[in-house]
Amino acid sequence: MATFEVRLLETGETLKVEEGTTFQEIVEKAEPFHQAPIIAAKFNNKIRELFRKINMNGDLRFVDLKEADGMRVYQRGLIFLLYMAMKDCFPEKRLLVMHSLGNALYCEVEEGSLSGEELSIVKQKMKELVEEDLPFEKVRMTRFEAIKLFKRLGWEDKAKLFRFRRKDTVDLYACGEYRNYFYGYLPPSTGHLKWFDLRQFDPGFLLVYPDFNKKDPMSYREMPKFANVFLEYKRWGSIVGVSTVGELNELIVSGSQNVNELILISEMLHEYKIALIAHEIVRRKGVRFILVAGPSSSGKTTFAKRLSLQLKALGVVTVPISLDDYFLDREKTPRDENGEYDFECIEAIDLELFNVHLSKLLKGEEIELPRYNFKLGKREWTGETFRLEPHEIVVIEGIHGLNERLTEAIPREYKFKVYVSALTQLSIDSLNRISTTDTRLVRRLVRDYYFRGHSPLTTLKMWSKVRRGEERNIFPFQEEADLFFNSALVYELAVLKTHAEPLLIQVEHTEEEYSEARRLLKFLEYFLPINDIRAVPHTSIIREFIGGSVFKY
Repeated sequence: MATFEVRLLETGETLKVEEGTTFQEIVEKAEPFHQAPIIAAKFNNKIRELFRKINMNGDLRFVDLKEADGMRVYQRGLIFLLYMAMKDCFPEKRLLVMHSLGNALYCEVEEGSLSGEELSIVKQKMKELVEEDLPFEKVRMTRFEAIKLFKRLGWEDKAKLFRFRRKDTVDLYACGEYRNYFYGYLPPSTGHLKWFDLRQFDPGFLLVYPDFNKKDPMSYREMPKFANVFLEYKRWGSIVGVSTVGELNELIVSGSQNVNELILISEMLHEYKIALIAHEIVRRKGVRFILVAGPSSSGKTTFAKRLSLQLKALGVVTVPISLDDYFLDREKTPRDENGEYDFECIEAIDLELFNVHLSKLLKGEEIELPRYNFKLGKREWTGETFRLEPHEIVVIEGIHGLNERLTEAIPREYKFKVYVSALTQLSIDSLNRISTTDTRLVRRLVRDYYFRGHSPLTTLKMWSKVRRGEERNIFPFQEEADLFFNSALVYELAVLKTHAEPLLIQVEHTEEEYSEARRLLKFLEYFLPINDIRAVPHTSIIREFIGGSVFKY
């Protein structure tokens, strides 16, 4: 029997394992080095299920539930667990996994609902399945066999999806008598899915999953305003007639006229929403400051410019003030836990000076605007002055816009806060949602390469740090927004695909980020490309990332 050498990165030791050994069999050697349960393996920079057998030499690091890769595996396992419980308890009800809300997935039942009592029955069944510790297994079949199976089971969304798949085979997951398709990997068994909760959330319910980066992993913060945004954009999906990738692909192959119509309707819905926000700002007499905030690559800059045009059409002049110009001198910037400058924390801004200037502007007084020299890392004064006229409103765009500390000297009634994010309303199929984070990352990869001179590897390397900053500085303040704007476009990933794939292919297999690049490439494989982008307006959010925008950035 063959043996393989595996270098365990947690300990630095080299293990000799026999052919047929699974990753699960050696996981205990790494457990003391992890602060959360291990759920998967990373072998030669590729994510692997714990039930997979080792078949070569290589470097091994285990993945736990503190990591994004680990949580994706856990979430898929929970969805399969929920699906099995639903099929066992209420086989006539079809489960739909819609989108995320904090550390929860919002779910619905197609053409129906679950009562509180029914939800309790499902939850109890899920607990029983966890106790049984049933193994998850991969089942490979041809694409045509899979499509035939999907049609027989009434899963038209999956059948449409795989109609356009290039690969000849499909890997399904099996657990007991149940089979289903999932984008990505699963845990080794139901016994690994101990942490979950089900909560009523009309018209559907929440599947709460743990967050081991919090003191209480199962705590959940209600976000009613944020949740309402998804319900609004669910209606948009019905308007454009596209809710899954399969439906989008069908429309793309139907011809350019239908594609162009989809693009224009999507853009008109954006414009309609921006106009409504502008009217609401005008309706609220006395607003002098508009604060626009949101996570990376949400399209905040284009949104702010389009909102300014809508306000101008209503007789309101907007004046931008850049938060970047209020950075502290570099040597005064706080440092993070690694000793590096933390430019994303709110303390990196000269809050005292910023609030003094806003207070003076509110009183009609003149201020001298600073300019930040990023090369020198110092604030400079050029003599440029500014006074806010009665018919003008200041627009402030930045990640801290929703945090009251940023503008604490200004009474709340003078401020209007808008949260912008790409809250993707498109799904791969009924059980496989598209992550908002993935949409933003694909956007950023393209923009960083075209306009910031960053390689795809550079962007992937810094993405985890960007995400940590968002978790600390943006997401806790979402409910402070007066209104939300969803910058996602139902067609955008079909456009971004042709730009992002050549970049992701550049990431070498020797890099730690190779697994992420590989995951995104697999994700983009689901989409047929939209190559002719002439129908995409030059005012579109997506132009901020692919180029051709009428706005200057």
